[in-house]
Amino acid sequence: MSDVNNNSDASKLADLTFQLLSQCLEKEHRLAEHHGLTQAEFRCLRLFGTTDCLNNKQIAERMGLSPSRLTRIVDGLVKKQYMERAIEPNDRRNMRVTLSHKGVHIVKQLNNDYVNIHKEILNDIDEEQHEPLITAMDHFLSALKKWTSKS
Repeated sequence: MSDVNNNSDASKLADLTFQLLSQCLEKEHRLAEHHGLTQAEFRCLRLFGTTDCLNNKQIAERMGLSPSRLTRIVDGLVKKQYMERAIEPNDRRNMRVTLSHKGVHIVKQLNNDYVNIHKEILNDIDEEQHEPLITAMDHFLSALKKWTSKS
């Protein structure tokens, strides 16, 4: 592939990913707002999609947040009765954060709503393009993870 085509493709991809990020953030904002959450609270709750309990250090690392910023987010979710926290028995500096019964319910609802949004989006794309789109996005995500893993 020539360098001219490569630069043009890279430029198009850079623009598309910038626009995609912007639209994804807007989608996230609307869904969070619909459920009375901040975007940070929404992201925090989404981390619990497959697990019942995380400690504050795990959550902060996954969200790329400082401990103090995470504390404010968890405080808000505890106040809304979506989360409960307790001191980690093996390391008193850490807090164990779990979903409350109400939290389990909201995470299921968020996950269902998130899937339904993507169903709506796919409805605006020809069905024969669904598989190639998902395959291309999967390849792009793999390449992006490979790039970000380089230090």
